[in-house]
This record gives sequence, C-alpha cells and structure tokens, in this order.
Amino acid sequence: MMTLRERDFFITGTDTEIGKTFCSSALLQAFSQQGASTLGLKPIASGAEWRDEQWHNEDVDALMAASSVQAPQTLVCPYLMQTPAAPHIVAKLEHVSIELPRIQAACEQARSLADVVIVEGVGGFCVPLNEHTDTAQLAQVLNLPVILVVGLRLGCINHALLTAQAIRAQGLTLAGWIANTVDPDMLYLQDNIAAIAQRIAAPLLGHIPRLRGTATEQRSAAAACLDLNTLQSRKTYASQ
Repeated sequence: MMTLRERDFFITGTDTEIGKTFCSSALLQAFSQQGASTLGLKPIASGAEWRDEQWHNEDVDALMAASSVQAPQTLVCPYLMQTPAAPHIVAKLEHVSIELPRIQAACEQARSLADVVIVEGVGGFCVPLNEHTDTAQLAQVLNLPVILVVGLRLGCINHALLTAQAIRAQGLTLAGWIANTVDPDMLYLQDNIAAIAQRIAAPLLGHIPRLRGTATEQRSAAAACLDLNTLQSRKTYASQ
C-alpha cells in the first residue's frame, strides 16, 4: 500500500461516460495553476485506435495533454487495450493479465515525477478487472483519497449516494465530489445537486456546466469551476 500524500487522488464516477477524464483534466489544470507539477494516470483503458505508429486512447491522450509533466504513455496507462468494452472481458479476449502491483509501481514512479498525481479509474467504482479484482480494490491498494464525479442526469442522486457508500465501505476517504453536467436539459438540476450535497459528508468541489470551445478552452473553463481549497479540509470526512 502506498504512503499518503496531500494532493494525490483517485477519481471515480457514478457510471461510465459521465466525465471522469474531463474532470481529472480540469483538476490537473487547477493544480498546475497553483504552481504544482502534475501528472495524470489512467492505468486501465479499453478502446484504442492505431495512429502515429502507436495505439491511442482518447482519455489517455487527454490526461497527457492536461499534465504539466510529460511521461511515457506506458507509464500513464500500463494497460491499454484495443476493444471498447468492460476491462475484464477485453483483458481475457486480448490475453492481458491485469495486475495491481504493476499499477501500484506506475503510481509510485509517477509520484517521483510530479507534486500532484491524479489517478483515474475505469467505468464506475466497482468495475471488475479480472475474476478476483475490481476498481474498488485498486483504489484501496493505491491508498488514495477518492474524488467522485457525479454525472448530472436522471437517477444521479441514487447513483451518487450508493457510490459514496461503496467508497466508505472500502475504508477510503471521500475527499470531495464534482457535479458534472451530462444532460443540460435535466429538470431541477440545482435541486438534485442540493439533495446530494445534503446527504454526502464530503465537500462539493464545484459544478461544471456544459461547456463549448476547444478542448483546451473547455479544460480551462472547467478548472475555473473548481475550488481546490475545499480539499484542504478533507481529513474532516475520513471517518464519516
């Protein structure tokens, strides 16, 4: 188990396709703006295309672009698989054995390179990685406080509360959560945010609306929505 540092976090979400990478990139930029060197990892990614003489994954590329420290793709993503499907299924199809010690070693190396390391999970919080391991156990082995990305769409309250319970059931600290707008036409959006805030004993780091512009412009705008100062009090929530 890795030692705890003040500004390293594991990013999970209430589901897949709810903006974990986008929020991770925004966090990296926000920390960079505070003068910290940053490095984002996505240890497991499924879904890649061959380009420029190597395999590329959209999420991995986005984290590398958002990081101030440039690291090899093999460090950022030790397990990059080609088929866009659940990781334990793809790993079996592509004869890949996902091993937590290899991911832990990559994270330790990343921590030697940057002040802040943001580790993004895959899918939701309890996604299987093989027959015996899931992403919840990965977060536990990495010993990182968790930031939960809540995708704002119908059903998000239940998803957020269940995920928060699962995080604490693993003995992990829920350091904060980000409200990310997935459905801009969602009814009573602010009421949903308020309902979650009343029921999760962790700070809301910010609400990111649906943004326009280039990837760089969107990342900057999203970073401006986040209040990193609320993370300073995250120890308050460790035992709740």
